[in-house]
Amino acid sequence: MKIRFFISSLAILLLAACKPAPDASTSKTGDAPPAPKSGKPQVLVANYPLQYFAQRVAGDAADVRFLAPKGEDPAFWQPDEAAIAAFQNADLILMNGATYSKWADKATLPEAKMVDTSAAFANTFIQVADAVTHSHGPGGEHSHDGTAFTTWIDFKQASLQARAASEALIRLVPSAKDAMKKNAEALKDELDALDERMSALSRRWRDTPLVASHPVYHYLARRYGMNLKSVLWEPENVPDDKAMADLNALLAGHRARWMIWEGEPAKEGVEKLDAIGIKSLVFDPCGNVPDSGDFMTVMQANVEALEKAFPQR
Repeated sequence: MKIRFFISSLAILLLAACKPAPDASTSKTGDAPPAPKSGKPQVLVANYPLQYFAQRVAGDAADVRFLAPKGEDPAFWQPDEAAIAAFQNADLILMNGATYSKWADKATLPEAKMVDTSAAFANTFIQVADAVTHSHGPGGEHSHDGTAFTTWIDFKQASLQARAASEALIRLVPSAKDAMKKNAEALKDELDALDERMSALSRRWRDTPLVASHPVYHYLARRYGMNLKSVLWEPENVPDDKAMADLNALLAGHRARWMIWEGEPAKEGVEKLDAIGIKSLVFDPCGNVPDSGDFMTVMQANVEALEKAFPQR
């Protein structure tokens, strides 16, 4: 009996020893989902526009991963250890530059694998001073002081970022060079078409005063000649009496008749603006994954909204 008990216990111990340990990458507590087991090069990106550019160019030649949670502003995202580990283990890291990923300054990332997609125009970055600290979403308090970072809504700059991404991808997967060059050219044509439409629009509004719901449109305004000033409103929030008073103070010296929103505004907020003679339109910067469509369809909708607001005369 003792021999049989010993053999049985030994068998249980051997089975337990052979059982694989849980894979930490499957943990549900981290931001980073497990890496795809495709054998393809892993490309990590700082924001959704770069994910879109990289996927358009790479096609099936690489796995492109964007880890920031949906609904959160990637510029103020704080990745956890699992997400940082995913960046560290990537074959290529596409960064937006312009101080976009502030978390990266405190993380140890492999510099040889990092590409700053806005490096080609870094000498023309816009510096923002005296920005107000505020909060929205789960990211906590922050300010837009320092370097303006929504670089891609100047479509000429977006084209340069897409080119930097495509060049890095071709170096990573040279066997797919021909297909990726073709994809990159198609993407460039679409971004150039958006730029041409916006440039044509700039002649329609000239110096017309405009107001924006949030200070994220610096490069859009510069590229396309917008006379634009901003408040600190969130589309889902109805402006209270103080917000309306602040807006009226701004309008005293800047007689705007259009408010440009980051997202679809609350109906009551639109009605409050209508009551003081201000119409609303949406220009979504699309820093994170949209609820429907993709980067290109969102940008096309943005341009169409401006074309309707400022029709050809």
